[in-house]
Amino acid sequence: MAKTNNTDHVIAVEAAVTLDGIFRERVKRTPDLVAYRYFDEKDAAWHAYTWAEMNAHVARWQAALARDDLQPGDRVAIMLRNSPEWVMCDIAALGLGLVVVPLYTQDRPDNVAYIVNNAACKVLLFESEEQWRALAEVSDQLTGLTRILVVKPLMKAYGESRLQSIGDWLPGSADETKHRGTHGGTLATIVYTSGTTGRPKGVMLSHHNVLSNAHACLSVMATTHDDTLLSFLPLSHTFERTCGYYLAMMAGSCTAYARSVTQLGEDLQTIRPTILVSVPRIYERVWGAIRTKLEEGPPFRKKLFLRAVDVGYGRFEHAQGRAPWKLSFLLWPVLNKLVAAKVLARLGGRLRAALSGGAALSPEISRVFIGLGLPVLQGYGMTETSPVACANRPDDNVPASVGCAISGVEVRLGEHNALLIRGPNVMLGYWENREATRQIMLPDGWLNSGDTARIDERGHVYITGRLKEIIVMSNGEKIAPQDVESAIVSDALFEQVILLGEGKPYLSVVAVLNADRWNKLAAQSGLPSDASTLRSKEAHDAVLKRIAAQLKMFPGYAQVRCAVLTLDPWTVDNGLLTPTMKLKRAKVMERFNAEIDGMYAGH
Repeated sequence: MAKTNNTDHVIAVEAAVTLDGIFRERVKRTPDLVAYRYFDEKDAAWHAYTWAEMNAHVARWQAALARDDLQPGDRVAIMLRNSPEWVMCDIAALGLGLVVVPLYTQDRPDNVAYIVNNAACKVLLFESEEQWRALAEVSDQLTGLTRILVVKPLMKAYGESRLQSIGDWLPGSADETKHRGTHGGTLATIVYTSGTTGRPKGVMLSHHNVLSNAHACLSVMATTHDDTLLSFLPLSHTFERTCGYYLAMMAGSCTAYARSVTQLGEDLQTIRPTILVSVPRIYERVWGAIRTKLEEGPPFRKKLFLRAVDVGYGRFEHAQGRAPWKLSFLLWPVLNKLVAAKVLARLGGRLRAALSGGAALSPEISRVFIGLGLPVLQGYGMTETSPVACANRPDDNVPASVGCAISGVEVRLGEHNALLIRGPNVMLGYWENREATRQIMLPDGWLNSGDTARIDERGHVYITGRLKEIIVMSNGEKIAPQDVESAIVSDALFEQVILLGEGKPYLSVVAVLNADRWNKLAAQSGLPSDASTLRSKEAHDAVLKRIAAQLKMFPGYAQVRCAVLTLDPWTVDNGLLTPTMKLKRAKVMERFNAEIDGMYAGH
């Protein structure tokens, strides 16, 4: 009976038809439930909107968009932080048959200009004057825009007739919201993938692509009116947009918008979410902070913590039917009170599931959180699959895998063990790029993910690498760089690492070190802690020793013999990370070209 109650409130794909149709149905069914919570900087307090209140705001946005004479199919770009305004604009545009193009707030102006022009956007919405000052540098490239909107009030005139604050643009009130009733196969959004090489490609997703994917994800993690999600992964990231936005709307859950990643700890304890949607980097940060405290505290505290994780993980394996009951399980009530409950309280104390996607989550980190009693469900997907293709379930959770294909989706292995995906979630194609579409889409509807995998007898998928990122050394040995890099960064000394060795006789790395950890290692090694010391043989040897300790389980040819070291992190701002936090390997290699040549001089 409980399971039936959990699904009664869910809006079916057939009832919604389109993404704005989810909103229409939600307003009808639960108009007075709290839909969104947000922090108002003016009065330094949290506020809320009900679904009915959101509906009134969406009507105002639609009236303003209609006044600008936009036609169905025209593109609207959104470059906002997660906020109710993001949703208002999105739903208003979709309801009028417009196509939404999400942009990353931290993206470079030239990249924004490229996307806006490539998609022929008519409207651009962003948050502040600061963003406009950056975009003004490329304003001569934004000739296709008919309206440029900023959420916050403008403090001065800029001599740009298209530029207007939404306070001046929106009418005070409007009639009912409009839903053009387009069919599910209509283009809903163009999401530009932040490629690690070359210009980004526009992934075309229909209403049904995303709608069906959100509904299938609800069968992975049942969500109800009683759930609260804390949203901090950018809505321009398809994982957050599908699973943290449309899915929550479909289930009638409340979504709270975090103030920032730096304030995430405070927001977790204020909002006390029940479900968390995130990428591995957040879990890595939390674990890094825990590990630092353990190492700086008394040995007994660390032993107690590790004991709690061991017992908790054993209980998890037993509950999953993969391990027997153990006498040590009787210690759990005490270990939970002394350790686990205190850690989870820092995450709000109400989390019943944590979803992880976008990149591989370290098995070590997954084991820690699961052992503490937080079910971490890792999945797999890509923007081109709306995005989820595979996911672990609470009752079938194999942390080393990315789970089985979700409902309605098929997976199989192709040539060179490439993971192929087929289902209603697979994109329409790349925007105005038939050649790129042809390269990834097979004639029979299968999409080549570009990732290599293996699939066990129960259907669990294990990602083993990237087809294009396998390093082939001069001796013919093949290495998946992700495996080695993951092993190295499990040592907290290393913040970021890239493995090198294509066509070379041995492997090397370029590594970003944690400044505090480096200072400690330098002191232990009798070295000055300034950055110039990183170029010394003593520093090189000390770091290689740490790397070797992490690679003990790898074959001899996978050992690292040289390293280039730096304390300067690779970021979106310096062009070495994509907005989705993926490493631009080619750009890093270009940045450190001279140092890399030096490592292989004479070979």
